[in-house]
Amino acid sequence: MRLFLFLALLFSCSFSFAQNKKLVILGDSLTEGIGVAKESAYPALVEKKIHDSGKKEWTVVNAGVSGSTTASALARLKWLFKSKPDLLLIVMGANDGLRGLKIEESEKNLAQAIEFAQSQKVPVVLGGLYVPPNYGKDYTQKFKKMYQNLAKKYKTPLIPFILDKVAGDPKYNQADGIHPNEAGHGIIADTVYQEIKGLL
Repeated sequence: MRLFLFLALLFSCSFSFAQNKKLVILGDSLTEGIGVAKESAYPALVEKKIHDSGKKEWTVVNAGVSGSTTASALARLKWLFKSKPDLLLIVMGANDGLRGLKIEESEKNLAQAIEFAQSQKVPVVLGGLYVPPNYGKDYTQKFKKMYQNLAKKYKTPLIPFILDKVAGDPKYNQADGIHPNEAGHGIIADTVYQEIKGLL
């Protein structure tokens, strides 16, 4: 009898473990949630939306690192993929744009990250970002186009602008005018969830 109960428990645990799913969100301070509590940052809010929809087997990993650029994307992914994620959302490039880094380099870095994820058979969603017009109209347009080009080349879903309805609105941003406040993160979570829900 004890053996039967042990085997039943082992099967139950194994089944439960096998059902666990993981969404990794690779990003910078926008994803990390600088200036707000971790549970108020959009990755945590996306996880809540997923659970509220009945898919409680999913965990959302907030892999946001403040100040990071696309140059770190591939190395970070190689480490993160040791945990075997089931879905990847990449939201990177803001710091590249703010520093005026070469778009060709940013695009190459993001391409390497997407290629790595796809080589591991993990679906990728790309989060697009815009940059202020500090470096001129040409740079701004090419930066926006970068995400469109990558999504088309690698056939990945694209969230055109992750900060849609948030950027530039004081109601949804902190005093620095760059990082979203709690209300802003709530809007981002809605935007992200609407894009990924069909992939869960």
